[in-house]
Amino acid sequence: MAAQGTIITTIQRRLAAVVAVPVVALLWLVAPAAAIAEEAIVTPFSAARAAQAPEPWRFASLPGKAPTRFEVVQEGGKKVLKVEADQSYGNLVHPTRVPLNSSTSLAWRWRVDTFVQDADLRTRAGDDGAAKLCVFFDFPADRLSFGERTKLALARKTTGEDVPSEALCYVWDQKEAKGTELVNAFTRRIRMVVLESGAAATPGTWMGERRNLLADYRRAFGDEAGDTLPDVVAVAVSADADNTRGHGLAYFSDIDLRSVTTTRSAEVTTPAARAGTAE
Repeated sequence: MAAQGTIITTIQRRLAAVVAVPVVALLWLVAPAAAIAEEAIVTPFSAARAAQAPEPWRFASLPGKAPTRFEVVQEGGKKVLKVEADQSYGNLVHPTRVPLNSSTSLAWRWRVDTFVQDADLRTRAGDDGAAKLCVFFDFPADRLSFGERTKLALARKTTGEDVPSEALCYVWDQKEAKGTELVNAFTRRIRMVVLESGAAATPGTWMGERRNLLADYRRAFGDEAGDTLPDVVAVAVSADADNTRGHGLAYFSDIDLRSVTTTRSAEVTTPAARAGTAE
């Protein structure tokens, strides 16, 4: 009986020790596949060694268009991207591949020194802007209507670029009110959200932004996407003044695209796990 009592006491002590382990630690122990990592995705402009944005940033435009100028410069002791549109069109694109989920976020700082006069996001003739930051999504083309698939295929053939099936562009506009959401005047493949409106109260002021991409994506493309969550396949800084024959000048800081992803690991190496196996 004494031996039996010792065994029972030992079992009780072990159970008490397990109960004392925090719930998070228990979840970690019973889920050896779970390892969470937050990744920074986009190469910073501040890493540039010259005026050209560092790889894999690359310039993309349309045939026959004067190119918008993208240049890394020193501003206030920091390297930033200067974007100047002069009767021109252009995008500075950074390819990536990031699953879209509730943690996916985009943050940056920007400033606009010169707005494109006569720009009007609601019309084709005025579809210009000094500062846009766009996110490209890899929505399955076969989910689009026949007409939209045809237009997308034509755009890809004409430009020689892998034109995204969906793009969400954040805009600093001179006229439209903050929070305005628009479908691009040329194509439903682009949706726009106005984050800043008009000149800053103090000239030269930088404005900081942070967006939850999943929430913004659902507002912009929920009508066609339903429950589908496409990957983020690129971000692009864009500026154009080709339709209005105008001029715009803006600046962008480093762009921070982040996503919390789950990876698989062969074994758990936390102290709690090691103590458990030692027992």
